[in-house]
Amino acid sequence: KPDLLLVDLGLPDGDGVKVIRRIRDWSPVPIIVLSARTMEEQKVAALDAGADDYLTKPFGVNELLARIRVALRHAAETAAGDAPARIEIGPLRIDLESREVTADGKPVHLTPIEYRLLVHLARNAGKVLTHRQILKEVWGPPYVEETHYLRVFMAQLRRKIEIDPARPRFLVTEQGVGYRLKES
Repeated sequence: KPDLLLVDLGLPDGDGVKVIRRIRDWSPVPIIVLSARTMEEQKVAALDAGADDYLTKPFGVNELLARIRVALRHAAETAAGDAPARIEIGPLRIDLESREVTADGKPVHLTPIEYRLLVHLARNAGKVLTHRQILKEVWGPPYVEETHYLRVFMAQLRRKIEIDPARPRFLVTEQGVGYRLKES
């Protein structure tokens, strides 16, 4: 998942405002619009569709970089206010600030997707998450039907976290539905 999106309203194959609306349907990612359109109603339409900022062309690189820093800072402040810095479930510890994971006190090295998958399950510990919910959150909406991705990554996570991956204690399959991270 991207940390921030730069969107031009004058897309060759579609309308930038529609793209912003579609993104907002599934993601809170900060969106900065870069556009040659200068009319107030066009700016308002983009902001009302879900853009966080609007920058009119031409602009300086330093101004763009400053606006990116502001958007990322606001996103980090929002995320920090919404979630704890550490998640602990049984022998599993996830430090969200340092992105470090330990199981039974031993460091666990995860790929970026494995990490996002584990964090999503941990933030919803005890809840059954459907295949589609997990795929949408971790990979994005275009991948909601790609259940084989999820099976492969769950197997990898189990090998790294579970004592006996064939009989998982924490990363549990809910047959025909999805997965659940047991709280203990």
